[in-house]
Formats: sequence, C-alpha cells, structure tokens
Amino acid sequence: MDAVNWFIDLIIFIVYAVTIASCIIVVLKENRNPIRSLSWVIALIFLPVIGLIFYIFFGRSLCGQHMISRMNKRKIITTMAPRHVNLDSQNLSRADRNLVKLARNVSSSFYTVNNHIEIFTTGEEKFTALKHDLNAASRSIYLQYYIFLDDTLGHEIAQILMRKAREGVDVKVIYDHVGSFSVRNRFFKMMNEAGVETHPFFKVTLPQFANRVNWRNHRKLVIIDERVGYIGGMNIADRYVRSKSRGWGWRDTHFRIEGDIVESLLFSYVVDWNFRNQQHPMRYPKTPRVDFTNTVGMQLVTSGPLSQWDNLALCFLKAISSATRSIYIQTPYFLPTDALRHALEAAALSKIDVRIMIPRRSDSLMLQYASFSYVTQCLKAGIKVYLYNPGMLHAKAMIIDDNLVTAGSTNFDFRSFENNFECNLFIYDKETNSRMREIFFADMGHCTKLTYSTWHTRPMLQRSLESVVRLVSPIL
Repeated sequence: MDAVNWFIDLIIFIVYAVTIASCIIVVLKENRNPIRSLSWVIALIFLPVIGLIFYIFFGRSLCGQHMISRMNKRKIITTMAPRHVNLDSQNLSRADRNLVKLARNVSSSFYTVNNHIEIFTTGEEKFTALKHDLNAASRSIYLQYYIFLDDTLGHEIAQILMRKAREGVDVKVIYDHVGSFSVRNRFFKMMNEAGVETHPFFKVTLPQFANRVNWRNHRKLVIIDERVGYIGGMNIADRYVRSKSRGWGWRDTHFRIEGDIVESLLFSYVVDWNFRNQQHPMRYPKTPRVDFTNTVGMQLVTSGPLSQWDNLALCFLKAISSATRSIYIQTPYFLPTDALRHALEAAALSKIDVRIMIPRRSDSLMLQYASFSYVTQCLKAGIKVYLYNPGMLHAKAMIIDDNLVTAGSTNFDFRSFENNFECNLFIYDKETNSRMREIFFADMGHCTKLTYSTWHTRPMLQRSLESVVRLVSPIL
C-alpha cells in the first residue's frame, strides 16, 4: 500500500512539475517586461499551488488573438471609414500631427474634424441629456457600459429602451459580465423579452472562468440613430446621480458628441458586438452626414488585451513626452507603468507644469494604497499632487498644453493599459482644452495639495501597507 501511495505521489509531483515548467516556458516565450516575467517565474517556483492559481487567473496574455478576422476588420473599415482628412491642411502642431499618425497606425483611428462636443461633469447633466436623446431615437440605440445596475437609474434607462424596442427601434446593449455581476439575470431577461438585444461581453462561465475573469470591457459608449454619441467614465448606476445626499459624491467626466467621430464609436461597437456573438452578428450601418460650422478635431482610440500594441499607453506616452508647457491628469487610480512614470518625472524635472489629481478616499482601499505608493516619487520630481476631498473622483482626463485633451474610460493604471478593453477620445481643439482646464482648476479648489514634508510624515503603518500593495499593483 505504501508503494502505491508513493507511486501516486510521484505521478502528482511529476504532473505538477511539468505544468509549472510549461507555464515558465510560456512566460519566457512571451518576451514580456523582464521584471514581470521574473516575478511570475519566482511565484511559480516558490509558491506551490498558489503561484499556479494566480498565474492561471492573472498571468496569461491574450495578445495575438483577434476580436474579428483581418478580412472582416478591413471590410468594416472600408464600409464605415469617415472621409479622409489631409493633416497638412489642419492647424495642428508637429507633436499633435505625430500623435494623430500614431493613433491611426496602432488603433485604426481616423482623424475627423466635422464634430461638435458637450462636456458633462455631473451625472444629473449627463443622464438628463442621455434620456432626452434616447426618448427621441427613431432608428437605433446602441449602449455599451461596464456596469449597468438594476437600481433606480438602471430601471429608468431600461424602461426607455424597452419602450423604444416596442416602437420598432433597433436597441442593443453590451454589458461587461464581471462589471455587472451583481445584477440579477431577470433584469436583462426583462429587456430581452421586450425586444432589447442584450449581450454580455466575455461572459464568465465555469469552464472558461479562468480565461475570462481577468479581462474586462471597461468602455462606456452610446450611439443613437448613428448620429449622437456619448463617451466617458460614467456607468449606469445611482451613485452618479443620487450619492451626494449621503455625503459621498461621484465626480466624473462624460462627453456628448455629434459629427463624423460618431462613425468611429459605431465601428468600435460593431467590433465588440460581433466578438464571440456570431449567432446574432451586427450589420455595418453608415452614419448620416451632418455639417457643423464650429468643427473640432477628434480621434477615438481603443485598446485591449488582444491588441498588438498597448495602444492607449503608447498614445499617452507620446502625448506626455511631447508636452512643452503643462500636463494635467485626473484619474481615480494612479498606478503608472514605469515608462509613463518616468515620462511624467522627466517632464516635471524639465520645469513643465505637471499636476496629478486623485481621490483622497477611493472606492477601493487597496487601489488607494497602491496609488499613494507612487506619490512620494512624484513629489520628489516636482510633480504637483492633489487629493480630491468631496468624494470619489472617477474622472479620467489628461490635458496637454493648450490644444490636446484625452478622456474616456481609461484609468491611469496597469489594468486599463494592459488588461481592459478601453476607449478614449483624443480632442485637438483649443476651446475644448480651455474648458477642460477651467474644470480642472475648479476641482483644484476642492483639493488638498500635498507637499513632500507633510506627506513624508504619514504613519509608518500606512507607508508599509502602500509598499506591500504596490508589489501586486500590476494585477489590481
């Protein structure tokens, strides 16, 4: 009997050793960041079972896979591409022109100039406008949200969508299965039965649990009648419109846009809808032409774990490196890659005005500690850091010099740059830049500016927690 048990133990050990060795080979073949690769190798070797479990859920890469075939992508681009804009005829700086080209190459992102934009900084403004546009829809409504809760606001939106579907409007909803995991199935079933097509992105089921739980579709898009678009950081949840009564407000930024840029939103939506949803593929609609006298240059840049490049990280790095006067960043979580952190430090040490605004109190204590762990280095380099006091700062915006703004769903952290499906609007316009700067400085009035001397005296326990949490920041 002892011999049999010994043999079984030997077989289990060999299988485990082969599995670990195979994982290590995969890590090495992917040619990732050496520090991250070494971290996974150490975890797999010295943390038996736990290291393997963490690798299965958080360590694998989707790079090289495709959301759609190259042929279908070319077909969509050919069908839906906005009219070509000659960059030489545009009033763009050389830095902005190069950024436009970068975004075009990595993200099939078309530069458009026939656009109009409205900026919302409160949920009341955004959802009042959104509900008005939804009620006025006559042809189509396409929604995509990371979180679509079945709370009061969620039911208000759902009732409008169901009524419009009964009127014959083509209504489709994409929601992230992990982000909306707390929502009861009957909520989306209710919409389906009323004619609203709902599609969970990367639905997490037991056989594919480990393959999908780490990948999130974090985008927040709405396209109405192929004419009006919404993009930003607000999800569909009561906290954006009713949280202030509890003394805990959510401050976010969202855009309402019209013009040629809506076609880029539609392109992104079609690709996401058709991803692993071959039973009900979406057609490739063409947006109607509307001319605006006050034109705004825009690009939509998308990124995700299936991209060949870290699209948004590269575009952020290019924008920061090209700054000559100022860089203002608002983000709920500040966990920058080494390249982006060094770019910000280099800018500040070059006497460029670099300011970063994060919430004093985050919705995630772990992410708060991780974000705080980067503050000391920032202050040493001369970066001005502000803690937003009134509530949860959820805005995701970067304002460069006096002509460039980017905002959308992308947090300034590892997860957004590497693991999430994200989208940001890049806006090349002095007026929009000026308005966003005014918003930033208005928010500064509700902030505490940190200094190195005071920050360095925070409790030892807090500093220790920050250091520990920072070790796992790449997978948070």
